[in-house]
Amino acid sequence: MATSYDRHSTASDIASDLSSNIAGKVILTTGVSPRGLGAHFVETIAQHKPALIILAGRSESKIQATVDKIASNPASADVPTRILILNLDSQEQIREAAKEVLAYKENIDVLVNSAGLVSSHYVTTKEGIESHFGSNHIAHFLFTNLILPKLLASPHPRVVCVASDGHRTSGVRFDDVNFQDGKVYSQWRAYGQSKTANILFSKALAEKLGPRGLKTYSLHPGVVFGTSLAAAGVGEKDFADLKAIDIENQDVEFGKENAVFDVKTLDECAATHVVAAFDPSLEDHNGAYLTDGNLAKDWQLRPTARNPGDAEKLWKLSEQLVGQKFEY
Repeated sequence: MATSYDRHSTASDIASDLSSNIAGKVILTTGVSPRGLGAHFVETIAQHKPALIILAGRSESKIQATVDKIASNPASADVPTRILILNLDSQEQIREAAKEVLAYKENIDVLVNSAGLVSSHYVTTKEGIESHFGSNHIAHFLFTNLILPKLLASPHPRVVCVASDGHRTSGVRFDDVNFQDGKVYSQWRAYGQSKTANILFSKALAEKLGPRGLKTYSLHPGVVFGTSLAAAGVGEKDFADLKAIDIENQDVEFGKENAVFDVKTLDECAATHVVAAFDPSLEDHNGAYLTDGNLAKDWQLRPTARNPGDAEKLWKLSEQLVGQKFEY
């Protein structure tokens, strides 16, 4: 990569570096509730003259709060914004949202799939899919594929999948994504499965649509407390439970009694979003996984997220769960 960033780099600084790459772009971002990474990402890039920011989420009032914050900043007050109601818990509603996007007069230059959840309790989507896998992966799989015509019509389209180093806790359980209907449910293994799926989905998109000009990247943003994700019920005890799984798994990096989480600020956590969405030096690394604003090191991408054939296997499973084939 032409520019080297690190774990202390901020979204604000990187957006300034890449300002000319942000200007004039139409960007659609999921997961933009106040205090979240998606919200901070759009609030930051809004200061660099994008043509339009489309903010997608379930709650119109929460999206409006982020829109209002963009409008209240003199540096972004004149940036056009648009609200898209997108409920990742319902495939029926996702299809309705996709129809709305396909009816836009604008094409989409960058899609950032930033929405995510962590749930300590076993719940399912409306289609009966375990919620982490269903909302974090299957919903984005369906939405992305449905709006691909709008992306492929852009001269240089990008798709960003916000994953996590939490993918280390579990590969995709191809024969049991629902944890025996919750009987063997583990919050962090379910989360890990969905984050591994985010990485594999990005790889599959690169393989299938790279020849048509689509660039796609997955990333680990980092750990931050006090976001909207944490407000959903993730606290210190939950992270202690995660550490216990790392110790059980004998994870080289995290599976040590004295291991600590490298907590970042919100601006540091959103930094890799900006790199993945706009950095031109990534062009030759389609499908890559990023962390700390850089290409991840080999050990940071666990074997379960790079098993040969798993990206295609996941694609086929995802098609089954949405009841539709997407062949390119």
